[in-house]
Amino acid sequence: MPVPDAPVTGVPSEPSDPAASTPVRPSRLDPAIAARLRRSADGLVAAVVRAHDSGEVLMVAWMDDEALHRTLTTGRATYWSRSRREYWVKGATSGHHQYVRSVALDCDGDALLVSVDQVGAACHTGHRTCFYTELPVTRTDA
Repeated sequence: MPVPDAPVTGVPSEPSDPAASTPVRPSRLDPAIAARLRRSADGLVAAVVRAHDSGEVLMVAWMDDEALHRTLTTGRATYWSRSRREYWVKGATSGHHQYVRSVALDCDGDALLVSVDQVGAACHTGHRTCFYTELPVTRTDA
């Protein structure tokens, strides 16, 4: 399902703005929500994505204000690709869609928890989750 691109409004800020109090890219996000976000210097907020039914963490991605707006208004998880410098709707090319059930903002305003119904693999490697590599934990008790 393509995501319509309606005109966006707003004035982009400079990416070097340390406060990152306004979005780097223009957005249609509700100003009341935008005011609660604490963005990185490049205008992004981390999005932790989990399976709605099990709570399993599937992946971590990045959203700017417009990606969050598109996610909230379409019900399809939309992210900002830092490498491609463009928006991507999860599943648009892979068929592994994420249908959004809820989005929560953390207490600091710098991370989002996105609960989704995941269709297919969440990871680009074909794994259900991006967190499939266990690392050894070595404890030394003092």
